[in-house]
Amino acid sequence: VELSSNTFMSTFGRLFLLCGSCLFIYLGAFFLSKYRKDNKAKTLEELVIEVKSVVKVTQGGRQRRFSATVVVGDRKGTVGIGIGKANEVPDAVKKAIQSANKNLIKVNLIDNRTIAHEVTGKSGACKVLIKPAPAGAGLISGGAVRAVLDLAGVKDISSKSLGARTKLNMATATMNALKSLKSIDHVCELRGKTKEEILG
Repeated sequence: VELSSNTFMSTFGRLFLLCGSCLFIYLGAFFLSKYRKDNKAKTLEELVIEVKSVVKVTQGGRQRRFSATVVVGDRKGTVGIGIGKANEVPDAVKKAIQSANKNLIKVNLIDNRTIAHEVTGKSGACKVLIKPAPAGAGLISGGAVRAVLDLAGVKDISSKSLGARTKLNMATATMNALKSLKSIDHVCELRGKTKEEILG
């Protein structure tokens, strides 16, 4: 009986140590990931491009809320856009920032100043055309398009907005245009050629 009791205590002790080790590893990974997310969020700049009041008509009457559109970016090729709705403006902006941080994209910049080629983006009835520009040209764009390109780190570019001019659609169309950009490496892979053959 004494032997079986000692065996049970030894097994229980090992199981306790194993569970404690697993819990310690889990908590460490959780706090490390949270720390990395907080540091990543601190490196991103935020810009509110639109705040508007929206009304939802229900059986009990009208419910007034606020909708915010926010662009975030690090001016080094990373940019994102988000939308948030809440009963108060600060809460709507906070939700929009969280949404934008979840929808970040990476933009391939040439010489850290412009894009590789001309591209068009669409969103609803809005169409945005963006083209690379020579060094020193600056950001030849305005409104929501300029906000997205500026936080993406683009320094020299020209753009043209076609169709509808709503800020949300213009910003989304710009994001879609940046998503469709292709790097020289991607083009070489698609066509099965080297950089020298494509660039001539």
